[in-house]
Amino acid sequence: MPHKPRAAIILAAGHGTRMKSERAKPLHPVAGRSMLDWSLDLADTSGATRKVVVWGAHSPAIRDAAEAAGAIPALQDPPRGTGDAVKQAAEALGDFDGDVIVLYADTPLIRPETVERVFDALSGGASVAVLGFEPDEPGQYGRLIETGHGDLDAIVEAAEASPEQLQVRLCNSGVLACQSKVLFELLSKITNDNAKGEYYLTDLVGLARARGLTAKAVRAPEAEVLGVNSRLDLSQAEAAWQDRRRREAMEAGVTLIAPDTVVFSHDTVIEADVTIEPNVVFGPGVTVRSGAVIRAFSHLEGAHVAGGCEVGPYARLRPGAVLETGARVGNFVEVKKARLGEGAKANHLSYIGDGDVGAHANIGAGTIFCNYDGFFKNKTIVGEGAFIGSNSSLVAPVTIGKGAMTASGTVVTDDVPDDALALGRAKQVVKDGWAARFRKAMQARKDKQKKD
Repeated sequence: MPHKPRAAIILAAGHGTRMKSERAKPLHPVAGRSMLDWSLDLADTSGATRKVVVWGAHSPAIRDAAEAAGAIPALQDPPRGTGDAVKQAAEALGDFDGDVIVLYADTPLIRPETVERVFDALSGGASVAVLGFEPDEPGQYGRLIETGHGDLDAIVEAAEASPEQLQVRLCNSGVLACQSKVLFELLSKITNDNAKGEYYLTDLVGLARARGLTAKAVRAPEAEVLGVNSRLDLSQAEAAWQDRRRREAMEAGVTLIAPDTVVFSHDTVIEADVTIEPNVVFGPGVTVRSGAVIRAFSHLEGAHVAGGCEVGPYARLRPGAVLETGARVGNFVEVKKARLGEGAKANHLSYIGDGDVGAHANIGAGTIFCNYDGFFKNKTIVGEGAFIGSNSSLVAPVTIGKGAMTASGTVVTDDVPDDALALGRAKQVVKDGWAARFRKAMQARKDKQKKD
């Protein structure tokens, strides 16, 4: 059954002073994505066709990020509370007729299915729906007070709650949904008659009830509504997200040898039957196909790893790295903007940058793709079945033909034809008896120094 049109208002106007950072708080990342982007993505995933980001004059970077993401920025200046912040979206949503949800740019862990349940409460007849949670220590959280019939009667701040109300464990997350016209009509009735002189969004529930409208509380796990106000909170949000993602991966058929040591990014794609050893870090933009093995202490970012590949240990795949089926990248090998064809191998101590390595080619230990001339990056092409000897330097742009070989220690500056051997090193000279004479002379010098 189709739902009403949806919009999202994302509050991002706070100063975030406890972060102690020049960067605006909502732009700090969790799993490689800013918290603002998490909220914008949540709005998109939840079906919001219009998104408004409320920003403060102190953080124009928030405005810029919102516009770049296709959202409408709305300025709150001066800051006068959450109710006033939501009011700033009225102009952007003036012609909108549907359901509106208020989200926060410092709460990055809420799931789309949780938002869906908030909207479902509106579809079920509520005029206002509030997302609540039951923490281990309710402390100073505002309490959601329900009636005996299960309706939400009021949101009461802890400082103003009675002893009986403080016994309530259901607390306010701040997330709230309402029909657009009802939302802005009730907001117009909110006053700042309180100690701080601010307009509180929480007053909306009381105003709705006074008009005979129904309000409902929707419950979510505490971990989902974790708000970030400090670097400690940021680390806790990161840890919670990583724990969730690891569980999802293992439930989907991925083997994690030591789960707590694996770090995922927000867009990491790992298929079933992938094995990931301890201490592996995935930066943004990584896909690993079924049957691959990522060995310990490897770092991958912007890379595609096909099925049957083996990466590491101690390997680094940088943006643009593509490993075709069965390719192998071993210890202390770095790959950047390069493709290794099916079954190709680079097992030890090599740098492969700006290159294309053909199927079943072998890159010997210590090989360097010399891709940068001080001004431009140049490409190296290694043909199918080629064999690159250890400690070869391939000075780009250069092509090594199919089935060709380079001798160990060769510096290749010219193209090598198919099935040819390239040699580019000084001729070896052997001096019979020289080592024995050298040792004898050095030992005599050392013995003389001891006597002196």
